[in-house]
Amino acid sequence: MTISKSKIAIGLLVVGIFAVVFGTVLVFVGPIIIDDQIVKNVEINPKNELSYTMWKDIPVPFFMSIYFFNILNPDEILAGEKPMVEQRGPYVYSEKRWKDNITFHDNKTVSYQEYRQYFFEESMSAGNESDVVTIPNMLVLGASVMMENMPFPVRLLISAAFKTFKESAFLTKTVGELMWGYDSKLVDFLNSYFPGMLPVKGKFGLFAEFNNSNTGLFTVFTGQDDIRKVHKVDSWNGLKHVNYWNSEQCNMINGTAGQMWPPFMTTESTLPFYSPDACRSMELIYQRPGMIKGIPVYRFVAPKTLFANGSDYPPNEGFCPCRQSGLLNVSTCRHKSPVFISHPHFYNADPALLETVSGLNPNEEDHGLFIDIHPETGVPMNVSIKLQLNLLMKRVSGITETGKIAEVVMPMIWFGESGYIDGPVLNTFRTNLVILPMVMEYMQYIVIGFGLGCIIGAVALILSKKIQKKRNACGVIEDKGESVKDTKHDSSTNERQTEKYSMKDTD
Repeated sequence: MTISKSKIAIGLLVVGIFAVVFGTVLVFVGPIIIDDQIVKNVEINPKNELSYTMWKDIPVPFFMSIYFFNILNPDEILAGEKPMVEQRGPYVYSEKRWKDNITFHDNKTVSYQEYRQYFFEESMSAGNESDVVTIPNMLVLGASVMMENMPFPVRLLISAAFKTFKESAFLTKTVGELMWGYDSKLVDFLNSYFPGMLPVKGKFGLFAEFNNSNTGLFTVFTGQDDIRKVHKVDSWNGLKHVNYWNSEQCNMINGTAGQMWPPFMTTESTLPFYSPDACRSMELIYQRPGMIKGIPVYRFVAPKTLFANGSDYPPNEGFCPCRQSGLLNVSTCRHKSPVFISHPHFYNADPALLETVSGLNPNEEDHGLFIDIHPETGVPMNVSIKLQLNLLMKRVSGITETGKIAEVVMPMIWFGESGYIDGPVLNTFRTNLVILPMVMEYMQYIVIGFGLGCIIGAVALILSKKIQKKRNACGVIEDKGESVKDTKHDSSTNERQTEKYSMKDTD
């Protein structure tokens, strides 16, 4: 049994109208569904296996690359000459991070401690931990600056103690010793007779306190009541603000803990976070869009004002006493030690700093920090945080170990922490939080297109049927015309034949 074109046209029209209406509804409802799905996946909730696992155990490769500024002319520096350094490294450590003591609270916050553990990766390094380098001796040069306003006899006594324990202005040790600690008789003496004077016990090393340690007790919002607050810090070690700095604004604990941010970012968004290592909140700004393995990202970088001094950027006045722009004085949170942090090689700093030390070559590619983040979810895809540790050193009268050292902020090491999502985690993330929302977004237009196609098909069938009717009508008229012509022709022929026969009879 054949189906008429009219019925097919009506069927296509009904399906088309339904599809267009459904697709139009999806245009308005689809984004709400997608956003709701994102919200459910990014809030801190043990029921969300993907995002909770990423937050809790951070199953992505993290690495810390260490670069030492090996001093080439220690004797000349003691004589007052300009320091010369060469960069040694990288010495790469894989970094394992995990959260412990996780406690959820009734006010939609969660507390935790994040631990760090480092493992040397010789295959990724430009040397090994037995390499020997020379850097400033913080125990001598740092203590000398801290003691410069003490009475002269006290400074003489300090100098005598340095000589007794054979401590000099510069330290030549292996990378492993400088990183994770070495035995110092001076440290043992001070801890025995002046307990609490030094922040370390046992071996003294630049990163000794980092390994197998945590970054403090963070309490952050879960986002279960307001997704705009997810990952934002409510308190750190029970504090709503710190007291290291000289203004209320500089003491504020802003943003997240620096691992994830709230979703639905725009190019106007920023990335604020609190860094326990820097003892302050920092904020990155949008630079440009990008793509990482099929995932759209926004790149955020440090503004030039991040470490600017109060003269160049008044809001930073609270971080002073300041020196040149590009240096952050962290002595207030580092036991009064004259320590400064900066970008590596004094990148984005006052050019005058480069004139005080030979061997530095700052550039954005090697020394700029950035975070590539998926704007829809607030999840970082690629992270590279780079900071430099510097020591203020100068001649202090009464402490002969300082010689005639010219006052200079001396680079010691710089380190870069990097991490990126890859492997099964990347595939799961891309499927759940990128591809599926994208499919839903495109589906609404596909449904509308299908509906319009059905409507156009129905209209085409109706028009074709009308055209066919017109053609059929014209055919009937033509047939009737031919019949009339044939009748007239036959009648004329008969008359002629009758006339012919009549003439024959007359003859």
